[in-house]
Amino acid sequence: RMLTRTPSVVAQVFLLLSIVLVIAIAVIQMNQQEILSPGLKYGIVLDAGSSRTTVYVYEWPAEKENNTGVVSQTFKCNVKGPGISSYESSPGALAKPLDDCLNKVKERIPAHLHKNTSVYLGATAGMRLLRLQNESAANEVLASIQNYFRAQPFEFRGAQIITGPEEGVYGWITANYLMGNFLERNLWRTWVHPYRKETMGALDLGGASTQISFIPEDPEEHFNSTLQVKLYGYNYNVYTHSYQCYGRDEAEKRLLALLLQKSNTSANVDNPCYPQNYNTALTMKYFFGSLCTQSLRPANYYPNQTVNLHGTGDPGLCQEMVSLLFNFTACRDREDCPFNGIHQPKAKGNFVAFSGFYYTINALNLSGHFSLDDFNSSMWFFCSQSWAQLQFMLPKFEEIYARSYCFSANFIYYLLVHGYNFNAETWPQIHFQKEVGNSSIAWSLGYMLSLTNMIPAEGKLIQLPLKPSLFAGLLIFLTAMALLCLLFLIYSCIVSHHQKNISHVEHVFIPE
Repeated sequence: RMLTRTPSVVAQVFLLLSIVLVIAIAVIQMNQQEILSPGLKYGIVLDAGSSRTTVYVYEWPAEKENNTGVVSQTFKCNVKGPGISSYESSPGALAKPLDDCLNKVKERIPAHLHKNTSVYLGATAGMRLLRLQNESAANEVLASIQNYFRAQPFEFRGAQIITGPEEGVYGWITANYLMGNFLERNLWRTWVHPYRKETMGALDLGGASTQISFIPEDPEEHFNSTLQVKLYGYNYNVYTHSYQCYGRDEAEKRLLALLLQKSNTSANVDNPCYPQNYNTALTMKYFFGSLCTQSLRPANYYPNQTVNLHGTGDPGLCQEMVSLLFNFTACRDREDCPFNGIHQPKAKGNFVAFSGFYYTINALNLSGHFSLDDFNSSMWFFCSQSWAQLQFMLPKFEEIYARSYCFSANFIYYLLVHGYNFNAETWPQIHFQKEVGNSSIAWSLGYMLSLTNMIPAEGKLIQLPLKPSLFAGLLIFLTAMALLCLLFLIYSCIVSHHQKNISHVEHVFIPE
């Protein structure tokens, strides 16, 4: 008897559950739709690099504050003129170039949202060097920026000089955030941690410093040089190192200083990294005004004295000179110490190389990822061209960059191959990339995400309202379940009623 009752009990439970779930899903869906505000929120980051300042505007749907994959770059503007560290003697002159970009930003962001839009300024290696050289001048530059933003309609959150390791980790966060390596959507439209998804290493080349950041094979072993980052409730032990004076511009100044040192005359100097027949005159201050070249400064140093440079376009000699910028002997053949006595774990996994890396590769007419042989042959070909030929080869011709691409390519080769120990086998794991979608790969996005807690450290993941198709599917399925259960119960009732009647009739006809 008990056995015959079991299916009907199960059916009743299922019927009840289906009704409850249909009501619950409908209520959640309707309430979620009411809560959702279709509005957008904005954030502005000024990346104050050594060679220039870039203004980034980010936007995200207001209701998805702590989700991922929702912050995207909506506007980017390069501030005219040099980096902010060049304004050490005239900090007041910063306002005019900033105005051009900020006026465009004001047009991009709806006026009623201006006062709720946060602005952050992060200054990198150019200002780190200026602070070491002249702290009061660095403070005046930052104070001038503070004053400028007081008169702007946005909510200014301060101008900071960020450290090298911070710059490295923020770049690593940006790259992996944009590539969806921290979170992904599952079947139920919930954000989950990607199953077995590896993060990518980040290689950043600026004007004054370069950064390498990645998760090493054994983070415990390199405890001193790894930073623990907690994102969405998961811990990441990121190895990061920033090489001051190994940015593209500062490294080239060091090369020019070495060439001047080796030259018989300080008036005319041959540069094997400049294209054939290229001539330019630079002041001694350009060579030796930086902290990075101070140790190479000659005894008879006159800042305004000019030096005539003549390009010889000699790839072999250029490579030889570039190798002198790295101290490979400081490591005494230790495997986990590539150059300058810096301890570095073995580079592991895929890497994305952005900023200066990308622009140099682009000038060599390469893209994405390619073999080390392809890189070497493109570099050799490029470095053998005359100045006149280069003007037809480059997609965008600007003298200050065009003359230096051969040096940059050789510098990148030495940094990646002899510095970070990439070889012919691991080189294709480097992806030279400028952006993901329409968002630039730069430390600025990771910086804003961290400062606004847009990536919570705890793993409280928000359930999004169901997609109409999924909502309809669930509703149909649960309604069908409820109907089936109801039909089964009606059928069970009829059958049991019928059986009662039969037993009653049988009971009546049983002889005494």
